[in-house]
Amino acid sequence: MPILKPKLFTTLQGYRREQFMADAVAGMTVGVVALPLAIAFAIASGVSPERGLFTAVIAGLIISVLGGSRVQIGGPTGAFVVIVAGIVQQYGLDGLQIATLMAGVILIFMGIARFGSAIKFIPYPVVVGFTSGIALIIFSSQIKDALGLPLGDVPADFVHQWGLYVPHFGAANPAAMAVCAGSLAVMIGWQRVTKRLPGSLIALVLATVAVQLFNLPVETVGSRFGDIPHLLPRPSLPHVDMEMVRSLVPSATTIALLAGIEALLSAVVADGMIGGRHRSNMELVAQGVANICSPLFGGIPATGAIARTAANVNSGGRTPVSGIIHALTLLLIMLFFGQWARLIPLPCLAAVLMVVAYNMSEWHSFLMVLKSPRSDVIVLLTTFGLTVLVNLTAAIEVGMVLAAFLFIRRMAQVTNIGDVTREFIDEEEPEDPNAISTRQVPRGVQVYEINGPFFFGASHTFREAMRIISPPPKAIVLRMRHVLAIDASGLYALKEQHRSAVRQHSVLILSDVHAQPLIALERSGLLVQIGEQNVFGNIDDALNRARQVLSLPPLERPASFTPTVRRETANPQPHDPRHRG
Repeated sequence: MPILKPKLFTTLQGYRREQFMADAVAGMTVGVVALPLAIAFAIASGVSPERGLFTAVIAGLIISVLGGSRVQIGGPTGAFVVIVAGIVQQYGLDGLQIATLMAGVILIFMGIARFGSAIKFIPYPVVVGFTSGIALIIFSSQIKDALGLPLGDVPADFVHQWGLYVPHFGAANPAAMAVCAGSLAVMIGWQRVTKRLPGSLIALVLATVAVQLFNLPVETVGSRFGDIPHLLPRPSLPHVDMEMVRSLVPSATTIALLAGIEALLSAVVADGMIGGRHRSNMELVAQGVANICSPLFGGIPATGAIARTAANVNSGGRTPVSGIIHALTLLLIMLFFGQWARLIPLPCLAAVLMVVAYNMSEWHSFLMVLKSPRSDVIVLLTTFGLTVLVNLTAAIEVGMVLAAFLFIRRMAQVTNIGDVTREFIDEEEPEDPNAISTRQVPRGVQVYEINGPFFFGASHTFREAMRIISPPPKAIVLRMRHVLAIDASGLYALKEQHRSAVRQHSVLILSDVHAQPLIALERSGLLVQIGEQNVFGNIDDALNRARQVLSLPPLERPASFTPTVRRETANPQPHDPRHRG
């Protein structure tokens, strides 16, 4: 089955009326759930509320039609609030359109290049760190509307936000605080009544009615943003400035990574709920197309939404048809009831986003990682701190680099190089028939063993271990039975050791060489330099070669000998370059 094939085409084969009815109910339910969230995420991102609706309709439709998941629901999410708000403040709406278009192109290339599985290897502490940081920033950005503070535009920066809030706490609006508190109470309490209807929608309706009925002095969507359009705008391209394009590359990359990570996480969660299997590369392509089309219609970045996807599954959705109906439901609501959206009180939307921020914070996961090894804690706190105090782009970049360095350090500690020439036999350990302690090593020969992958993180340890050899032996046997992989730095370290051996009139002999290191030696030309006569598949042939260098007669292979097992293939022993068949 082709990897780049939308799930819609697969699920429509044998599609039945019963499934359509279930998908229709689920789609309409999720459409109602998405309404307040689309408006709230747009306002929190620093753009007008209708842009969230445009995104949910256009991007949601495309993600369902082209996506690689059966039940993925796409649209604006909290993950983008921080980055979108920063772009809008610095570059305006044109900058946001350009960055989103660029992110869409990046996502398509990621899907075509089969990065769908690679993106899942982003370290968990990095994901938890920036997710928790985004949640805190979303919560912080809603303080103004939750308290009804008489402020203008609130900066996106967390520290500056609170520097602006604190002096104005005394001017808080009691009516706004009551609406926010009441909305929170309804959303929390409604979960105990039923989960069929979202508490956010009930809170939105009750708060709107209360504000209009009692004429409460609170800001509404209409008082701040005016009327909400009841039609989709015509597609249009932004004014492209090449200087702006260059400066927006980091932001566009961050949007693409966030969209890819959240979409694939959502798809994995959905797979667990329905027992399915998504197509990750097709999902990335769909996300890319959606993020190209969304800004053309005035929308903002979009991705798969975990909460709405879960609501879709719980409501009976099992094919992309439910996601298509979700987008059409939102479109119909916008066409026929859009004028009522202007009456929604902003303190109620602030309460909706506070609940979203709490659910997004993953505080239990945050606490769990805090109890993990110290390196993971460092990555978590660094990513979280940079997200809150600097920006999301820096947080992801530094978090990934720091996680990579700590991983390299951890792997380098796992790999060790030691002198095993006079290896002791431990009676408590099970007998190893291939141990060097069962062999006769003649004087003038040193045997070293590398344990673990021989990569750039371990090459320095290797050079330090080999530098202390004194006096230089006539032959150095380097045993590599536990080296399943070697990289360019490892090859360079071997090359330098071979040159050092030649200068000291010694011979470097490699033993127990596995397939990947052997192929790397051959391709790099190092096999010719060391000499095929000095590369062996077992320790006994290597020791006999050392005896040959010393002009000693060879020894018979011991009766206890068993070939070293190659772990990466079914071949029973490491390759011997002299026996290639």
